[in-house]
Amino acid sequence: MNAEKISNRLEKLSVSATLAMTQKSRELKEKGKDIVNLSIGEPDFDTPKHVKDAAIKAIEENWTHYPPVPGYPELRQAVADKFKRENDLDYAPDQVMVSAGAKHSLINVLLSVVDPGDEVIVPAPYWVSYVEMVKLAEARPVVLKCGIESDFKMTPPQLEHALNKRTRVVMFSSPSNPTGSLYSKEELKALADVLEKYPRVIILSDEIYEHINFQGKHESIAQFDNVHDRTVIVNGVSKGYAMTGWRIGYMAGPKWIAKACQKLQGQFTSGACSIAQKAAEAALNGGTEASKEMTKTFLSRRELVLDKLKDIPGMKTNTPGGAFYVFPDISYYLGKKYKDKLIENSTDLAMFLLEEANVATVGGDAFGSPECLRLSYATSEANLEKAIGRIKKALTLLK
Repeated sequence: MNAEKISNRLEKLSVSATLAMTQKSRELKEKGKDIVNLSIGEPDFDTPKHVKDAAIKAIEENWTHYPPVPGYPELRQAVADKFKRENDLDYAPDQVMVSAGAKHSLINVLLSVVDPGDEVIVPAPYWVSYVEMVKLAEARPVVLKCGIESDFKMTPPQLEHALNKRTRVVMFSSPSNPTGSLYSKEELKALADVLEKYPRVIILSDEIYEHINFQGKHESIAQFDNVHDRTVIVNGVSKGYAMTGWRIGYMAGPKWIAKACQKLQGQFTSGACSIAQKAAEAALNGGTEASKEMTKTFLSRRELVLDKLKDIPGMKTNTPGGAFYVFPDISYYLGKKYKDKLIENSTDLAMFLLEEANVATVGGDAFGSPECLRLSYATSEANLEKAIGRIKKALTLLK
């Protein structure tokens, strides 16, 4: 037998398309190409000064030893306080678990509650890692196709049709990556009423884009009493506080799930970075003014992008309610060719745009929607104008 054989579970796993495109665009930049990167999913803002100051203080005060596995008590209290203050949700600190980013929190929860053969419902478009995480947990992903006509959101009848005795988890994000869509309070209540009839099902609600919301108050499915005790909220400081590199995420939910995640994390990674935890504590306790300022900028960019995309033939868009993505339907261009290149799906189109327009995007195939393309507007307005101008020109080459 060949020693150079990876495990079967890893062979089944796909490479992250967003990270792969970001890496490819970096490589092209290093070769001198003028690449405009619309593939990256992080705010193009610096971490607020008071947060950085808290990290420097933590170093000077020698917060440099192993932290508790579930997170420092002060940070878990700050998370609980944030939920009460901003969401009117009651969580005790022992219902909170801190991890190395929201992605870490998501996989912790899945590995803690699903068994092989369980089903996990995932509405598509979904964030690239959801289905891969489900596969890693040896469960079966049940993907619900949600198109642009429904604002990329699952409906109660869709959900009801997919639920059965094997369903263990329903996982979704609001605001969404990759679409920017968000669920209203009424829409979430309707989903909660369906889920009430299935007491075995855990709801995994990814709310990492909570603060980048263009429509007012954030709504969480955890607010409804009929599903509150089965809902796990995953959030973090990466998007709302421009702290992607600090790698701090957290989950809040039933105490038994928090304890299970603690047990798992104790064997995998132990506690998240001590200095980053003290920075996150300062971020959560420091208010949301920085987030609001970022959101104003993102809203202005959204308007610019939607206005420019209207001028491109066949490009269909919704109006994202949050996050910093647009997810246009590019079906019009599928089946077209340039020279010997046939555009069969959105990944083909993303590669075409990278090579012919020097613009990095991400094909919707990775998000479960091969007829769409993800564009991130977490970059300057000048870059956005340049990129969309290039995209428009390149698309005229397809016949």
